[in-house]
Amino acid sequence: MAEHSDPELPPLPYDYDALEPHISGQVLTWHHDTHHQGYVNGLASAEETLADARESDDFSDTAGALGNVTHNGCGHYLHTLFWDNMDPSGGGEP
Repeated sequence: MAEHSDPELPPLPYDYDALEPHISGQVLTWHHDTHHQGYVNGLASAEETLADARESDDFSDTAGALGNVTHNGCGHYLHTLFWDNMDPSGGGEP
């Protein structure tokens, strides 16, 4: 298993204002650049905590870090799918 997944915030596949009037550019900018970035940062931090635990052989913070990997990893990957499943030109009926 890799030590870290090296999570990164993916760029949006469209401009921030491309989904208006349904989602404003301001809301999309915040949701992507702040909210989604928070999941990326949280995942990276939790992975670092687990790597430090392995290196020091001190696993006292492991349970919390595993929970943070789950929470932030899911948030990151689900938001990545979310961006890719929206399209400025629509897609017909859901």
